[in-house]
Amino acid sequence: MQYRRLGKSGLQVSEFSFGSWVTFGKQVDQSDAKTMMTAAYDAGINFFDNAEGYEAGNSETLMGQALTDLGWSRDSYIVSSKVFWGGAKPTQRGLSRKHVMDAAHAALRRLQVDYLDLYFCHRPDVDTPIVETVRAMHDLIQQGKVLYWGTSEWSAQQITEAHAAAREWHLTPPTMEQPQYNLFERDKVEGDYTPLYDTFGLGTTIWSPLASGILTGKYNTGIPNDSRVNLPGYEWLRDMVQSEDGQARLEKVKDLAKLADEIGLPIHHMALLWCLSNPRVSTVILGASRLSQLQDNLKARDAKDKLTPEVLARIEKIMDNKPAGPQRF
Repeated sequence: MQYRRLGKSGLQVSEFSFGSWVTFGKQVDQSDAKTMMTAAYDAGINFFDNAEGYEAGNSETLMGQALTDLGWSRDSYIVSSKVFWGGAKPTQRGLSRKHVMDAAHAALRRLQVDYLDLYFCHRPDVDTPIVETVRAMHDLIQQGKVLYWGTSEWSAQQITEAHAAAREWHLTPPTMEQPQYNLFERDKVEGDYTPLYDTFGLGTTIWSPLASGILTGKYNTGIPNDSRVNLPGYEWLRDMVQSEDGQARLEKVKDLAKLADEIGLPIHHMALLWCLSNPRVSTVILGASRLSQLQDNLKARDAKDKLTPEVLARIEKIMDNKPAGPQRF
């Protein structure tokens, strides 16, 4: 496993990390969580991603119990939470000072840790002044309950406003952003955020590198029965796959699969390595519903030399979706 700095910070994060979205508490039980986290940790993964909104906090509860049972030294791993979707009541949602504080304390209890390494604003909150959220995050850092805070799916303008508020009021600015990034979703990481990497030293912990499974090729001939598309609450994913745009994406996946086969790689390994080839990516968050899936994804590290400049150029030709403006890297 190789490690990268989280933006301009000194924190070293594993190039692959392990996340619990969709799986923990829905497809993965306590025993499976412990088994997969052990495999991830033994492979060199040091960052475990979570959120209050994942299975209404149950995902954090499973991860926290696994961390307690495994007994790893607290200085050997990084764990995160995200705040925004905590419940149905007005005070249980958004990025008000109250909810940011309440959610942090709840995450600490569920994860059974004394502090959060990373704490993300899961989405922007148009009803809360950015300076209020920045101040709440700063105070949590001053209290030693959070080490680094960041955003998820914020625009470049919103991140810039957070930095401006921090500068004006002498508060701690955000360190990282967690955007979706894969061969189909490129605009934020390669376009919108381009000025932020050098200006603010923005780090990125990217999610959905396989586009919710589309880039595994498993939907090329239909929807498997055991796919997450069939899970309750993920009807939106089925609609996306079956839409006209989704079918067009699958045609590109078929072309990518041919290229991957030509260079001797499974398509999902090629897709993961493509994300890692961008130096603006601090870590690629992997998800898995079973141990064999996680172990297979980790094997992609052994084939980095196959993503040559020529192969990357051929991928670009197939995708034909490079964001306008500055180059990717």
